[in-house]
Amino acid sequence: MNKILLFAATAALTFACNTATTEVNAQDKTQEATVKSYGDAITPEGAISTAELVKVMGEKEEFTTKVDCEIMTSCAMKGCWMDVKLPDGDVMKVRFKDYGFFVPTKGLEGKKAVMQGTASREVLDVATLRHYAEDAGKSKEEIEKITEPETNLMFLADGVLITY
Repeated sequence: MNKILLFAATAALTFACNTATTEVNAQDKTQEATVKSYGDAITPEGAISTAELVKVMGEKEEFTTKVDCEIMTSCAMKGCWMDVKLPDGDVMKVRFKDYGFFVPTKGLEGKKAVMQGTASREVLDVATLRHYAEDAGKSKEEIEKITEPETNLMFLADGVLITY
């Protein structure tokens, strides 16, 4: 009799664990990623990686393309720019064509994006770098440490897809 009760309890426990796992897996499948579009309507097809972009930009001054990237931050004031991660920890500033659209001001950190537009090099003066730091919510001390202009890759986006 004890063996029958032990077997029944084990079977019930196994069934309960398998049912819970099945419910979680079914729930994961229904929670698909949401993609939101900003600016011009674009598709993700044909996007290159940030590593490919950096390689191409080693040989060109300007390059029109789609880029698959990871967002680091966005303008906390208006959403009028965002920073995306480049290989080796570098950052590329993304602005939006004709100041014609904005992205969310928070919650984009670590999100994946595809953006279409033109990459180029630009020299950012100290005043502009400090303005971006202020928009990003940096402390006064951090802002005051900016004392030299920088030459960076920048991207002027026509359209952006962000995966949430």
